[in-house]
Amino acid sequence: MKVRQDAWSHEDDLLLAETVLRYIRDGGTQLAAFEEVGDKLNRTSAACGFRWNAEVRKKYEPAVAIAKKQRKERKRALDKLKKQESSEGKSAAKTKPAVEMEWLPAPSGTTAQWSIPASFQSQLQEVEETDAYQPLPSNQGITLDDCIHFMQNLKRDKEFGQGSKLEHERLKHENHLLKKRIAALEDQLHKLEEKQSVINDDYEMLVQIMDRAKKMTALQNEVM
Repeated sequence: MKVRQDAWSHEDDLLLAETVLRYIRDGGTQLAAFEEVGDKLNRTSAACGFRWNAEVRKKYEPAVAIAKKQRKERKRALDKLKKQESSEGKSAAKTKPAVEMEWLPAPSGTTAQWSIPASFQSQLQEVEETDAYQPLPSNQGITLDDCIHFMQNLKRDKEFGQGSKLEHERLKHENHLLKKRIAALEDQLHKLEEKQSVINDDYEMLVQIMDRAKKMTALQNEVM
């Protein structure tokens, strides 16, 4: 049971102020701060709250304002990061995986081929299953079937080339979007670094104010 009723010392007031300011800055409640100080000083949280509101708070009004400002800046930065992570996750789910194409050396007596993605795999399968261009025997003329066969192969090659071109354009477009995204993230990082610098300056000012208050209280005690 906490029954301490002696007078508050300067060190007790300083501990109370530091704890309350820390809870304000980190987004906690003053009640939780009073309970923490009460556990350390063997006092009730109600006594700590009364001391803060009646005597200590008025000495640290500038520090309280700075702590509240730091809490808002921190919350705003965390919310922005959460939205950014959420948007990146959605865009990653919608983005198709990049397609890798590999040049394969041509076997003897054939033409070289591309290793293509699954979207064009059926076309490649048709090309592989179809005989390559057959040179005509020198003692035979060109028949209508030969012309049809040649035109069919030519059509397949054209469709395959168009598919490769579309894939190239898609990858080029994705690369452009990624570059814009990187530039935007770098700009956000620069702004966050500037805000962090402001928060650090405010925190240094807070420490100076607390040191000044401590020295003033010590001088008052010496005069008394």
